[in-house]
Amino acid sequence: MQLKKVVAALGASAAMMSGMLVGSGSASAAPGCPDLYVVAIPGTWETGHDKEPGPGMLSGVTNGLPGNTDVDYVTYAATAFPWEGDVYGASKKQAVNSARGLITAKLAACGNTEVALVGYSQGADAAGDLAAEIGTGISRIPQDRVAAVGLISDPRRSPTDIQIGPHAPGAGAGGPRPGGFGWLNDRTRTICAVEDLYCATATDDFVTRFAGFLAQSSDANPANLWRYQLEAGAIMNDLMAHGGVPTLQAQLSDSANQKRAKDLEEFYKSQAHTLYGSYSVGGGHTAITWMHNWIARAV
Repeated sequence: MQLKKVVAALGASAAMMSGMLVGSGSASAAPGCPDLYVVAIPGTWETGHDKEPGPGMLSGVTNGLPGNTDVDYVTYAATAFPWEGDVYGASKKQAVNSARGLITAKLAACGNTEVALVGYSQGADAAGDLAAEIGTGISRIPQDRVAAVGLISDPRRSPTDIQIGPHAPGAGAGGPRPGGFGWLNDRTRTICAVEDLYCATATDDFVTRFAGFLAQSSDANPANLWRYQLEAGAIMNDLMAHGGVPTLQAQLSDSANQKRAKDLEEFYKSQAHTLYGSYSVGGGHTAITWMHNWIARAV
C-alpha cells in the first residue's frame, strides 16, 4: 500500500510539473483558447512605451484572419537613435522579450494553441531573432508549436531565407543571423522590396554593413560575444575579398559620401520601405495580402 501511495504521489507531481512547462501538450486547455495565436511586432515609430501599439503596416496582415484566432501587438520602445531614449539594440531587445513573454504565457495556458509571428521593419528584426532562437533550440518555446513566421523588410534578411516576390539583392543591413531559422526555416517567409535598403543592402557596401553591425550590437550582451565575432568576421572576410582597407577608404571619401547621401535621399523619397501595401509579389497579391494569406493558412 505504501508503494502505491508513493507511485501515486510521484505521478501527481509529474503531472503538475508537466502542466507548468510550456509546450507540455496538455489536452486541458483553458476555455476560450484560440486555435492560432498571432503575435505581431510593429515597426520603428509605430508604437512606443507612451502609446498603445498601432497595427500600422501589419493591419492588413492581421485584420480579418479566419477561424478561432487571437492577435496581440507588441509594445516596445520602437526607436532607432540614441537621442530618442533607447538605442536600436535595446529597443529591439525589448520587442523580443515582450513577444517571448506573450507567447510563453499563452502556450502555458493553452495546451493546443499554435503560434504565428509576424513583424515589419524593426519588428521583423525582432520577430526574426525570436524565430531563430526558437528554431535553433535556444528558446524553451517548442518548435512544433510555431505554425508560421512572416517577416516584411527584415533588416537581418539572409540571401538563403525563403523570399516571396521579386528577388531582392544583397542582404539586410544588419547582416544575416548566424545559424538562420533552424527547424523553423520551412515555416518562415520573408518579403523585401527590391529597392528597400533596410533589407536589401549590397554585399559590397561595407560602410552600410558596418553601420548595421554597430546598430545591432548597440546594446551589447556579453553572452552574445560569439555572435558579434562571427558577424564582424563575415564583414571583414568580404571586405578582404573585395580589396581590403583601400576599398573601405574609397567608400569613405568625400565623393563617395556625397553619393551615399544622394542615394539615401532618393531612397527616402521613393518610400520603398513604406509601400508594402501596394508592392506586388506576383499572383495578383501585394506583400500585405500575401502575408495575410500565409498567416491565415496556418489556422
